[in-house]
Amino acid sequence: MTTATVYPSAPELGTDDYIAVGLATCFIKEEGEVHQVKVIEPIPSAALEAIVKGIPTSYEMAWGTTLGSVLDGESPKRMPEFPAEAQFSEEFGFRAIAAARTYKIRPEAQVHIPQGTVRNDFSYSLERKRVLNTERVIRTEDNVKQHEHTHKVL
Repeated sequence: MTTATVYPSAPELGTDDYIAVGLATCFIKEEGEVHQVKVIEPIPSAALEAIVKGIPTSYEMAWGTTLGSVLDGESPKRMPEFPAEAQFSEEFGFRAIAAARTYKIRPEAQVHIPQGTVRNDFSYSLERKRVLNTERVIRTEDNVKQHEHTHKVL
């Protein structure tokens, strides 16, 4: 049951709507060096269902909680369970609301991490590093050359 609407961009959501929030190990590249950071971010239902099936992930653990526990209005709110050194992801409020909508559509995904519990039995791996501040530079050389007959009717 949803309480008062406190999210102007999401009137269908309330403070007691379910959300999964994960603690991910990410990396930031600065001046040629790569630094490890802990990031708190919402996990959409499809991503959670893939993670619990055993795909390698950068998530160490995840909490099943409510929007009201992690958002004050649309600003991030630190739960006591979160590690002190962890930082919130970029656009946390926006992403949390989007993730909560996915659990509203697929409530069966909530059983993977019941509200009020923590799960840390994921296939945690740093083999593929998540670098947060990378920029894609697209060059002319990156274009795929097509065969001259590709668009001709023969």
